[in-house]
Amino acid sequence: MTQCLRHPKIETNLSCGKCGDPICPKCLVQTPVGARCPKCAGVSRLPTYRVSGIYYLRAVGAGLLLAVVSGFLWGLLRAVPYISFFNFIIAAAAGYGIGEGISLAVNRKAGNGLAVIGGAALVLSYLISRFIFGFGFISLFDIIAVIIGIFVTVTRLR
Repeated sequence: MTQCLRHPKIETNLSCGKCGDPICPKCLVQTPVGARCPKCAGVSRLPTYRVSGIYYLRAVGAGLLLAVVSGFLWGLLRAVPYISFFNFIIAAAAGYGIGEGISLAVNRKAGNGLAVIGGAALVLSYLISRFIFGFGFISLFDIIAVIIGIFVTVTRLR
């Protein structure tokens, strides 16, 4: 019995079919030509989820721009009588717009970091709508609307 190269505490009789390194069942990758180690199998992330620093900068820029625009529109729509009842729909639409806009800005990349940027942009959008137009206290319905908007934004970017 030998020890796995990546997990030295695990004894194994398995070895990579290409390089011969000992591998354990945890790091074994089954390929059409047999068992391989992760290095020889060429395991990598999907290109959609490989987000570089420049894409994060583009996401932050797009998120800020979209937060300002949607916050202004959100505030205008809330100022219309009887339309504040539709705050949930406004929040979902703002979330969809922010999520889709960031997704387009980063060439349809996805990932947790982009979802966090999108969620923060939606919260900023809500705060802009509140501070520019000054609508009293924050109610439970406002919090639920923001949560709905964040959910829609995050599902667009994950």
